[in-house]
Amino acid sequence: MEHGRVNPSHKLQDQGMNGLGTVYYNMLEPDLVAHAVKRDEGTLGQGGTFLVSTGKYTGRSPKDKHVVKTANVADKIWWENNAEMSPEGFDALHADMLEHMKGRDFFVQDLYGGADPVLRLDVRVVSELAWHNLFIRHLLRRPGRDELDSFVPEFTIINMPSFKADPAKHGCVSDTVIALNFEKKLILIGGTEYAGENKKSVFTLLNYLLPEKGVMPMHCSANHATGNPVDTAIFFGLSGTGKTTLSADPDRTLIGDDEHGWSDRGTFNFEGGCYAKTISLSPKAEPEIYATTKKFGTVIENMVFDPETKELDFEDDSLTPNMRCAYPLEYISNASDTALGGHPKNIIMLTCDAFGVLPPISRLTPAQAMYHFLSGFTSKMAGTERGVTEPSPVFSTCFGAPFMPMRPEVYGNLLRDKIAKHGATCWLVNTGWTGGAFGTGSRMPIAATRALLTAALDGSLSESTFRKDPNFGFDVPVTVEGVDAKLLDPRSTWADKKAYDAQAEKLVDMFAENFEQYVAHIDDDVKAVAIG
Repeated sequence: MEHGRVNPSHKLQDQGMNGLGTVYYNMLEPDLVAHAVKRDEGTLGQGGTFLVSTGKYTGRSPKDKHVVKTANVADKIWWENNAEMSPEGFDALHADMLEHMKGRDFFVQDLYGGADPVLRLDVRVVSELAWHNLFIRHLLRRPGRDELDSFVPEFTIINMPSFKADPAKHGCVSDTVIALNFEKKLILIGGTEYAGENKKSVFTLLNYLLPEKGVMPMHCSANHATGNPVDTAIFFGLSGTGKTTLSADPDRTLIGDDEHGWSDRGTFNFEGGCYAKTISLSPKAEPEIYATTKKFGTVIENMVFDPETKELDFEDDSLTPNMRCAYPLEYISNASDTALGGHPKNIIMLTCDAFGVLPPISRLTPAQAMYHFLSGFTSKMAGTERGVTEPSPVFSTCFGAPFMPMRPEVYGNLLRDKIAKHGATCWLVNTGWTGGAFGTGSRMPIAATRALLTAALDGSLSESTFRKDPNFGFDVPVTVEGVDAKLLDPRSTWADKKAYDAQAEKLVDMFAENFEQYVAHIDDDVKAVAIG
C-alpha cells in the first residue's frame, strides 16, 4: 500500500525495495507529525512541536562512517580521514538492509540539496521513522508539489535505526553504520536514531561532487545586508562555535546556518532549514531561534521537558549537551526567500578556544586566512560526538574535517582562489573562553562578539587602530566602540600573566605541530605566516 505524491515511474520498488509495508511519499508536515505521534515515536509539544529522544546516540558517530572504495573514487578520497569499506562489504550490507525492510512501513521525501537550481542535488531520503522524514524535510530544500511528478533522485539515502550491522560481514566497526557509495549513488544508515547523520551525509556528498564544478562547499553560515545581497558574509565554524546564533542577526538577511556553496555566481545555501543547539538558549539573546521551539512541526531533539505542561528545560543537559531543534528556514523572520547571496565581502572564521588564549577578533591577510582555514583550530564541544563530555582542543581542517571526502588542499586552494578573485576581508573570531582556560575563565560574552562582528561587517572595524599579536602575528583591534578594551587583549584578562604566557606558548606549539602535514602542499606566502 502507498500514499502520497511521487513520480509514478520511480517508486521504491523501481529501486529494488520490495515487499514493504505501507509507503508514505512526500507527506507534508501535519501528516508527518500525526504519524510520528500515532507511532509513539515521541511526544507532541507546545505549539505542535515534536519532542523526541534519540536514545543511545545523541550525536554523530564519526568512527562508524565509511566510504566504499570503488575504482572511480580510490585515488580521489582522503583515506587518512575516511574509513574505507569494500564494495563486497557494502553489497552484503545493502542486501541485508533490503531484507530487513520487508514488511515495514517507510516514509519517503524527495528533496533538493542546494538552492542554486543549476547546481542542486536531487536526493531521495527513505526513513523508517516518520520524525526523521519530518526532520530532513525541514533541513533540505522542498520541491514544488508539481515537481514531484517527474522527480528522479541522483542519490538515495536509506535510514533504518532498527537495523544492526555485522562488522565481520559488512566490514564496519560496530553495529552502527553510515556507508557512502559514490558509484552506486547510495547511502545506507543503520543503528542510530540521531537525525544529524541524515543531513551530514548529504553535506559529504556535496563536498565530493561540487569542487569538480569549481564550487567551494563550505561548513559555514551566511547572511547579507538587508536589501543588498552583494554584501554577503560567511561564518566558518564547527558545531558549538556560534554559526547559527551569530548568523541569525536581526539587522541582516539570513541565507542559512550551516552549509553553503560558493560558485561563480555567488553564495547559495545547501539547506532549507536550521538545526540549532538549544542548551542555554535565551529569548533575550536569541529570540528568533527561541521562538521556533514553540512553532508547529519544529523537531525538539533530546531536551528534558515537563511531562504535564511540556515546558522545555533549556538548562538540563542530562540527556546530552547536544540538544537541538530543527525547523524550516522560513521560521526565521529575516530569512532569505531565495537562500542566495553574492560573493562574500567578509569571511569570518569562528573558533571556540578552550585555552583562553586567542583574542575575540583578529584581522587576517589572505595568506593567514589560508593558514587558519587549513588549521581549523577550535574546541570540540560536549555532546556533538559520542564520548565528548567537555570541550577538547582539536584541529579540524577546513572547519569541517569529518565531512571532507577529499584532501584539504582541494578546498583550501578553491578558497584561496576565490578570496583572491573577489577580494574578501577575512577575520578570525574567538567565541571560546576569556580570563582563563575552560574551567577557570568564562565564555566570551555574546554581546561583545555581536558588537565586534557588526563593526567588521559595516566596515568601521577596518578603520580602527590595530596591534600585532606577538604569538600569532595577526592584527588585533586596540579599541572598539561598545566593547570592553580589556577583552581585546586576552593576556590582560588573566589574573596570572605568566600562566597566560605558558598557555599561549603551548597553543603555538600545537599549531606548529599540526601544520607540518600541509607544508609540502602550500605556497611560500602561506609558509611565511605559519605559526611557531
